[in-house]
Amino acid sequence: MSEKRELTRAETARLRRAQRAVKEMEQTKKQATRPVVPVTSRTRPAPVSSRPILVARPRRFNIALGLPEFHLHKPKFAMPRFRANLRFASILISLFLGVAIYLAFALPYFYVPAATVLGNNRISKEEITNVTGVVGQSIFMVQPDELETRLRTNYPELLSAEVKVYLPNHVYVTVSERTPVILWQKGEGYTWIDATGVAFRPRGLEAGLVPVIAVDEPVPGVKVLDDPFSPPPYMQKELVDAVLALSPLLPAGQTMTFDSAHGLGWKDPRGWQAYFGTSAQDMPLKARVYQSLVDSLMARSVYPEYINVVYPEAPYYRMAVTETEATPEETVDSEQ
Repeated sequence: MSEKRELTRAETARLRRAQRAVKEMEQTKKQATRPVVPVTSRTRPAPVSSRPILVARPRRFNIALGLPEFHLHKPKFAMPRFRANLRFASILISLFLGVAIYLAFALPYFYVPAATVLGNNRISKEEITNVTGVVGQSIFMVQPDELETRLRTNYPELLSAEVKVYLPNHVYVTVSERTPVILWQKGEGYTWIDATGVAFRPRGLEAGLVPVIAVDEPVPGVKVLDDPFSPPPYMQKELVDAVLALSPLLPAGQTMTFDSAHGLGWKDPRGWQAYFGTSAQDMPLKARVYQSLVDSLMARSVYPEYINVVYPEAPYYRMAVTETEATPEETVDSEQ
């Protein structure tokens, strides 16, 4: 009778592995034969293409010519790169500017044929054009500020002067002239005076001027500070206003006179000299006082040598003095 041999440790381990392997095979068979439970998905599965994805590779050409193997490669073209050169660029710009300046001064297309003058009334276009000197000059050499200064300096009768330049060869001169209101005569000379007291040369005949014959010079006016090119006034503006206020009272056929001692006046046709001063504010009052005094004298048949209403509150008249009698000046109450 054979006795059972005990297994060694190695054999026992091999036996356990074999049993485990058999058990795993059985479990695998059971899972393979088990029916698959259907699974419903709400998302649409992406289509699976059965076509293989081709990777683009450079094509290779082999030519059998009985020659050693060689390959054809795609030719490469490279544009030349220009590096910025400041010196070269500055030379080109200088040449371009030089040519432009030469053409600007050489081409007759940029030379002024004539100036367009606007706003002139008494000063002729030829005079203004000659003073500016722009005819035949390059348009790039015309300086508007200089021409405006030249016009205002040569013509005191201008209130303003504006010069504008346009390409290719146009020059526009716009002027504004002073309006004369007084014809001022002293000795053999005479001049025009505007409302601000500025005197300027007469040009032709002007209607509506008030003539004044002066014995001496009036007090000069104050220069306007905001206009550096305006000449200083020949007389004060108050005197001009007085002349304009007194002119409607001037007797027909008579000329207004002026002297620095008595101011404005005239020679009355009835034989006396009337004086009214130089203030324009109370000229209407002086006119009423003068007329009242004349009416009083005429009512008494009194013919004075002159009547003075420079101060309307104290007018007076003086009779002619003869060798046999000396009549003093008589002051008349302004209320009479």
